[in-house]
Amino acid sequence: MKKVQALPMFRIPLVVLLAVPMLVLPAAGAAQPKEPATPVVASKDAAKDAAKAPAKPAAVAKKPRRGEDARHCLERASNTEIIRCAEAYL
Repeated sequence: MKKVQALPMFRIPLVVLLAVPMLVLPAAGAAQPKEPATPVVASKDAAKDAAKAPAKPAAVAKKPRRGEDARHCLERASNTEIIRCAEAYL
């Protein structure tokens, strides 16, 4: 009867070292773009329209209400109104 020999432990890291590059290299090649992107050229009419458009005032940033008290929302008439009011504080 023949004795079955176990796989030596030093072969496992060797197999991993050989298998990982085979898996990673094809994925790295697929991530590279094949053709360089061409810049978008705007027409002269679009530039004129952008110059004629009135400048919009900068939007005022809302300050976060996360730490503020939302108990005043409980005075609303219905649960739906309470929820809408309290969502601003989440």
